[in-house]
Amino acid sequence: MTDPRSVAEALDAVEREDPRLRAFIDVWRDEALARVPGAARLPLAGLPFAVKGPAGIRSYAARRLIAAGGVPVGATSVPGPGTHWKTWGLGAHGRTVNPWRPDRTPGGSSAGPAVAVAADLVGLATGSDGAGSVRIPAAWCGVFGLKTTNGLLPSPDRSGLASAGVLARSAAEAESYLRCVLDGYAPAPAGLPLRAAHSPGLGYADVDPEVAAVVRGAVRRLTAAGVVRLVDGGCELLDPGAAWQAVRSGEVPRSLAELRRENDRRLDAFFADTPLLLTPVTPNRPHGHDGPGGLYSTALTWAFNLSGHPAASVPAGFTPDGCPVGLQLVARRGADAALLAMARAVEDALGPLRP
Repeated sequence: MTDPRSVAEALDAVEREDPRLRAFIDVWRDEALARVPGAARLPLAGLPFAVKGPAGIRSYAARRLIAAGGVPVGATSVPGPGTHWKTWGLGAHGRTVNPWRPDRTPGGSSAGPAVAVAADLVGLATGSDGAGSVRIPAAWCGVFGLKTTNGLLPSPDRSGLASAGVLARSAAEAESYLRCVLDGYAPAPAGLPLRAAHSPGLGYADVDPEVAAVVRGAVRRLTAAGVVRLVDGGCELLDPGAAWQAVRSGEVPRSLAELRRENDRRLDAFFADTPLLLTPVTPNRPHGHDGPGGLYSTALTWAFNLSGHPAASVPAGFTPDGCPVGLQLVARRGADAALLAMARAVEDALGPLRP
């Protein structure tokens, strides 16, 4: 059973560190402490967690975690008003900072959840991912992030692009999330070595050479460790950006509907033979607080919101200037448990993230 004092310790850590990190918009000290006695008798035994944004406490995932004995300690930051770019967060104390590089953004839109986990304020935070909103901040803050298969869990997003997700210190710790929120969840063996393909830019993205080098190095280490056996070729897609934006707007011209179908055909053919696809999470490193410029940080993530595949971000290493880089793992639709097992094997081989 988890020591119920861990909730008090998490609250103390938030009070101590959040004025610097600005990851939280609201902290529920009294409510959280009041939940501890009852939660201690349930499976999660009072595990403290954070929720994404002001409405996060009402999400399906948060309700399931509470029912299993999780204790929500507060709502975390999401992008503030007045900007069209979503890779930042606005907390109660100001703009959310990246714990590795305070002059850089943590990513978004699940900005506060990623920072809260990366700074060890909580071990688990809920998120949602419509274009990379879990995977991008997980990559830029050096934590684990999972986007579940689209439609597997309830989503308020009418377009069907957004899917529930989780941010955690590791894939192993994220398993408690799936156990609680996914009916009938059963662990899956990883089946090493994993047949995988490495696609540096999915055939269309222009990736920062230093980001690409970190991911290549991680893939080489996985191959050398016997965790991954690379297959010939990769997976090349058509640039999904315009199709994603059209689906989001609700008006999809025939040409973009066909582009989406063609990418689905290519992915179906790929996953019919290969269980794992490896790419960078983002083509760029964390940008400054003044915005990303003309870059799309979503270039390598939103393809799988369109296709519906589960995808995860695992810490891969750092660029020479100290920015975390994420390795994206993508699996067949519905293979969320298998993807989590693969991610655990990848994490074990790559080891803890150190600058």
